Amino acid sequence: MTGSGNPSGGDDRSREIRRALSRTSLPGLDGDLMDSGVVTDVDVHDDDVTVVVDTDAAPETDSEELLTTILDHTDDVVGTSESIDVERRSPGPDMAGHVDDFDRVIAVASAKGGVGKSTVATNLAGALATESDGEIALFDADVHGPNVPRLLGIDGPVYSTDDGDPIPVEFEAIEVMSVGLLESDVPLAWRGAMAHDAVSDLFADTAWRSTDTLIVDLPPGTGDVVLTTLQEVPVDGIVVVTQPFHTSVTDTNRTIDLFRDEGIPVLGAVLNMASFTCEHCGGQNALFEDGRNDLRTELLAELPFDREFQGRPTAGSIPDRIHDLAEIVIDEVDAIGSFSPDGDTVNLRGLPAEARRETVRARFAELESGETFRIASDRDPTPVREFLATLADVEPEAIDPFEVERKTPDAWVLTTERP
Repeated sequence: MTGSGNPSGGDDRSREIRRALSRTSLPGLDGDLMDSGVVTDVDVHDDDVTVVVDTDAAPETDSEELLTTILDHTDDVVGTSESIDVERRSPGPDMAGHVDDFDRVIAVASAKGGVGKSTVATNLAGALATESDGEIALFDADVHGPNVPRLLGIDGPVYSTDDGDPIPVEFEAIEVMSVGLLESDVPLAWRGAMAHDAVSDLFADTAWRSTDTLIVDLPPGTGDVVLTTLQEVPVDGIVVVTQPFHTSVTDTNRTIDLFRDEGIPVLGAVLNMASFTCEHCGGQNALFEDGRNDLRTELLAELPFDREFQGRPTAGSIPDRIHDLAEIVIDEVDAIGSFSPDGDTVNLRGLPAEARRETVRARFAELESGETFRIASDRDPTPVREFLATLADVEPEAIDPFEVERKTPDAWVLTTERP
C-alpha cells in the first residue's frame, strides 16, 4: 500500500497504530484486535510498517477479513507512502510442514504450453480435495507463466512466519503457493540460475500445513525448473498433458523419455481437447489430427474441448471426468513399487540403455526354439520386438506370441517365445 507519509517518529506512529487497532474488533473476537492477542507486535522503521498477527488467537474469525481489516486500519494511520506488511505468526511445531512431509507428490507436466496443463492440475487438486479427507496442496512451479492464481481467482499478499517462510494462500480446501502470488502481474524475465533459485527457495521454505498430497504444476518443456523439481523434490509420479495433434504427441514422447531417464514414474497421459460437441447439431468433432496411438504411455483420460473445464474448480463444479482421473491417478501412485518380477523374468528396470541390450541379447541366446522369454521393464518394451527379430534373424511378425502388460506405473512385462 502506498500514500502520503506521516512526519511523526517511528515510536509515535507505532502507538497510533496500536490505538487504532485497539478500537477495532470483529465478530468472533474476544475483545479488540490488541486485547484479544491477535496483534502481537507493531514495528515502524523508516517507511516500513510491520504488523505481526497471531491468527490462532481468532479461530472463529475469517482470516482474510481479519488481515484486510488490519491493513485498512493501519493505512488510515500511516497514509499511503509507507509500505505495510502483515506477518502471520509461525505455525507451531506440529503445524509447520515441509515438502518432504507429503505422503504423495504428483507432478503435472507437458511438452508444450497451451495444452491445458494448469487447468488439469488445478482441477485435479480440486477433485482430490473434495473426494478425500486428506490435506491437499498445489504448487505452481511455472515461474515464467504462473497461471494457477488466475485460474483459481486468488491473489496475494503472501504472509510469512516469524522465520520468514511464506505461508500458502488457501483456496477452499487447498493450500496454494505460486510465484504469481508473490509477483502478481509483473513480467518475470528470470533466466537459468534465477529461476532455479526461485523454485528451490519456494519448495524448501513454504510452510505447508497439509501432509497428504501435493500437486505440482510444472512449467512446459524440459528446462532448468523442471529438472530442478525432479532433482530436489521427491516426486512420486508424473501425469503428462497433451493435445492429440501428432507433433504435440511426438514432443510429449520425448518429455516422457526424459522423465523416465530421471527415474520418475510416468503415471500416464491426459489427452486434452480431444474433441468437441457442436452446440447446434450435437455432433462430435475432432479438433486435431489424432496421434494418440503413438503415445508411449498409458492413456489416463480423454477430455473434450468444453466450457465446463474453463470454470473455477470449486467444490461441486469439477467435471466427472476429472473426478475419475483423480481416482485413477491415486491408484496408480499407490501401486508404484508393488510389482516384483519372478526369478525367470529378466529385470531391466534401472539399467542404462546399453546394459539393457546386452542383458536381453545374453538371455535370448540361451533359449531354445519355443522356450518362453520374459522381461520386466520400467518403460514400454514394445520396441524390443524388432531387436529380438534381429537377434533371431526373422521378421518382427515372427516374434509371436508377443504380449505386453503394464503391471504398475513403472513396470511392464513382455512375454514371448524364441522362434
